[in-house]
Amino acid sequence: MPHFTAADLADLEKVFRLNLVNAITGFKPANLLGTTDAEGRTNLAIISSVVHLGSQPALLGLVMRPPSVPRHSYDNIRATRYYTLNHVHTGIIEEAHGTSANFEREVSEFDACGLTPEYRDGFLAPYVQESRLQIGLELVQELPIEANGTVLLIGRVQHLYLPDEALRPDGSLNLPAADTVALSGLDTYYTATAVARYGYARPGQPVPELPLDDQ
Repeated sequence: MPHFTAADLADLEKVFRLNLVNAITGFKPANLLGTTDAEGRTNLAIISSVVHLGSQPALLGLVMRPPSVPRHSYDNIRATRYYTLNHVHTGIIEEAHGTSANFEREVSEFDACGLTPEYRDGFLAPYVQESRLQIGLELVQELPIEANGTVLLIGRVQHLYLPDEALRPDGSLNLPAADTVALSGLDTYYTATAVARYGYARPGQPVPELPLDDQ
């Protein structure tokens, strides 16, 4: 069994270390982050660092890399305070991954990668028209992470759009019905297959198993 200590990880070749450490958390959400700058120029970036922070109010966290060099998405969010998260599905994986390239600020990844900006219900940031699950957020707090210089952006959900077939009667989501994909590491995308679903667990009681579909 391979074993890496903290010292071993620090001494690894850079690309090997990036690949390894980015994969050890397991499957991650694959989202496209849509923003505009103060002049209205659009930007789009593939990200995998979104986390749930709370349901009332509905808050999502987004970890951004250190702003020691220009970060177009981060700069745009700070300038406008509005941004979107858009699930990646199997039909747009190549286009979504293409947004990870280091484009110049004046180049829109929407245009360069063949995706379509969509504005809905007066929201200032662009959604990805091709995405099947779209979230509009407003920045409410920014927290620096001193350990490595990254930044945690906390956004409040202002809008949520999703397909009928993905929403279960109890409010949970059937993500395979939306064809949402997961991301491992920096470059490998996976489709999801549900293997089990369970209800609320209580001490001393059998864990209730729930049906995997709504038929």
